[in-house]
Amino acid sequence: MNSRIYLSSPHMGGEEQLFVQEAFDTNWVAPLGPNVIGFEKDLEQYLQENRHVAALSSGTAALHLALIMLGVRRGDEVICQSMTFSASANPIVYQGAIPVFVDSEADTWNMCPKHLEEAIEDRISKGKKPKAIIAVHLYGMPFKVDEICSISEKYQIPLVEDSAEALGSNYKGKSCGTFGDLSILSFNGNKIITTSGGGALVTRTEEEKAKAIFLATQARDAAPHYQHSEIGYNYRLSNICAGIGRGQMRVLDAHVNLRRDMNDFYKNLFEGVEGIDVFTEPGTDYFSNHWLTCILIDSAKTGFTSEEIRISLEKDSIESRPLWKPMHLQPVFERYPYYGENVAGELFENGLCLPSGSNLKKAEKQRIIAAISNFL
Repeated sequence: MNSRIYLSSPHMGGEEQLFVQEAFDTNWVAPLGPNVIGFEKDLEQYLQENRHVAALSSGTAALHLALIMLGVRRGDEVICQSMTFSASANPIVYQGAIPVFVDSEADTWNMCPKHLEEAIEDRISKGKKPKAIIAVHLYGMPFKVDEICSISEKYQIPLVEDSAEALGSNYKGKSCGTFGDLSILSFNGNKIITTSGGGALVTRTEEEKAKAIFLATQARDAAPHYQHSEIGYNYRLSNICAGIGRGQMRVLDAHVNLRRDMNDFYKNLFEGVEGIDVFTEPGTDYFSNHWLTCILIDSAKTGFTSEEIRISLEKDSIESRPLWKPMHLQPVFERYPYYGENVAGELFENGLCLPSGSNLKKAEKQRIIAAISNFL
């Protein structure tokens, strides 16, 4: 039986073990140490724009801290992109706040600026000005940065940039992860680089970074005894995991290029197939890491659905997956406000994520070609 081909599996570069071994050799196995500091500096150097990075246990933890630092409290409202993974929305509820979901636009599949402004104006008219906006770079594709940032500034609502899937992507030459008032990164096992589990909060000032680290280490006051004046969290990244991250930073650009090659691979594979569109940049301002390559299927033209392709690939032990199910359609979130039409819903119904790993071998690509060709 063929081994399984995954959507996006971890891809080690070879130097990760050196940093991890150093942590063991020096007994730095706690959630602090040289690798944590070094990993943060590596990320700051990569992102540029004078940003500061706090390494944390997950991207979700980073989002949670971002909302805390923006003063989001029980009963507040936070606008969130509907088409995303649930981790973008869950921290809103952690704070007892109310998510307000906004539809996507068809160019980047991300938050629609028109519906975002509609949502803001309607919430303000109801006496509930949103405390923050969470916009996501879906599958590594930058959202409409100029428009979203302009709306954020116009209404003086802080922007939390969810760049969990977009490390290595850029908009007009500027790195994703540097556009928000606060931004987040993820290093989960399936991301462009991984620390096995981990994330980061990207801040504009050193003071904000220090605040994030304070909150992430149980908010312990400066005292010889254990004293706490604020609620804290156990959200700091371990020195071991940060060592993996340091090694992964050495191969980040190479992994981005390999993911982009996979996008070209699928464009070539589906070239001339009527009714199948490969998701790619809408213009030259956008540079996607193509963390996952996705396709849209027009069943009226193809005669088959995205689910039929998925089932066929599964029989060959090739993983594919529907696009993120929009948050406003999820049972846990369906009672919350939603602004938009049905762009996100139609993307979910007709889209499919395909194996996109930077470590896919030639033989695995041949299996994908054969499986899809046989199905077509």
